[in-house]
Amino acid sequence: MEEGEANKESEVAPALIAVHPSQKSVAVAVGPTLRVFDLHAGSAASLIDDSSVPFHRDSIRAIRFGSKGRLLVSAGDDKTVRIWSTENWRCICTVSSEKRVSAVAISNDGSYVCFADKFGVVWVVDLAGCDGDQPLVDKKATPLLSHYCSIITNLEFSPDGRFIISADRDFKIRVTIFPNKPLSGAHEIQSFCLGHTEFVSCIAFIHDQDCPQGLLISGGGDSTVRLWDPSSGELLDTCEVAVKAGVAESNDDAKEHAYAVTDLCSIMDGSLVAVALQSLHGIILLKCNLSARTLLVAKVISIAGEAFVPTCLGTSSCTGILWMVTGVSSLPGSVARVRAISGFDVEQDPAVVEDDKIPGGEKLLETLQGSTSVDENAFMAAAEAVKTAMCNLLIKKQYSTENRETRKRTRNDRKLKTQQS
Repeated sequence: MEEGEANKESEVAPALIAVHPSQKSVAVAVGPTLRVFDLHAGSAASLIDDSSVPFHRDSIRAIRFGSKGRLLVSAGDDKTVRIWSTENWRCICTVSSEKRVSAVAISNDGSYVCFADKFGVVWVVDLAGCDGDQPLVDKKATPLLSHYCSIITNLEFSPDGRFIISADRDFKIRVTIFPNKPLSGAHEIQSFCLGHTEFVSCIAFIHDQDCPQGLLISGGGDSTVRLWDPSSGELLDTCEVAVKAGVAESNDDAKEHAYAVTDLCSIMDGSLVAVALQSLHGIILLKCNLSARTLLVAKVISIAGEAFVPTCLGTSSCTGILWMVTGVSSLPGSVARVRAISGFDVEQDPAVVEDDKIPGGEKLLETLQGSTSVDENAFMAAAEAVKTAMCNLLIKKQYSTENRETRKRTRNDRKLKTQQS
């Protein structure tokens, strides 16, 4: 068995978390399971799906709330994109993908959902006719843009809605002008942000009143967080987070993928950026100076006494709470662990929130974690599984010439086309 085949056997999906922009609800996905807690109602949300095959049948790889909070999108390895109304938690639209889905994004006005597949194609879905009070609608996706046979790891719309940004495993970040008629395709590339020396794992925007169009931040397998001007593609600053935070002793340590950036998100006004690293029991806080266009390590917040390595981060635009989750699809019962950090105001010192003081309390934790008991050894193993799976997925596999030709001849999509003809 060659490296690529062995890696396929061990692939697992990390737990994901998404927060409503007004923190009305929090969603967690582990494996094929999607759980939502309604903070306003103080109870678990009952997801309603009228399709013949409810919910997801394989690992969920992306969940995202829209900027207005009316929509929640989930998608993943079952090649299905499901769009949920947050008013009644009904699935209002399903979309079938030709390939497994790796990333999703929702346009700022909520009119379009974009998703990327593992062959490097970004698709767009027009949500016209989708209503939370109407029967389930089946939609077809239209190709929007494409990276050349490279797994797209993240999608993001700019704050002004002008650009859609796509990042991939081949170190590239592409800034594309989002057209007035997306169903006709996006043919105008604004810029490329080039500088990462390993896969780009995550991207996000930071903006304030003085910079409404926003600057782009990215994290990758090279253990760096980078700041970009998306209009020009100019690299403004690079922060070697693992080394600067004292987590790795040298750049050589960071290059072994032990401290790849797994996720990042801006907090409140964008002056702070939370960064999750593989192998780090906690997060790194970066101070972002938008006027000076710089990134500096402000603090490392450790989660003491617990085997907690965040796999995903989330926050709302109106609160100073950072939500974190750890877990993988291979854990029995789709168990996850949810933690939160609060106190990001300048007068306070950010600290991990105790379970009994977390918003939603025990009910939220029971809903999102799937279990009240936490096995420390299981979560340690989960952290290692995420590290292995991330490297297997995003670092290019090497095949012999003979095996490469065999894989081309036996591709599933080629089999299907032969059968159909």
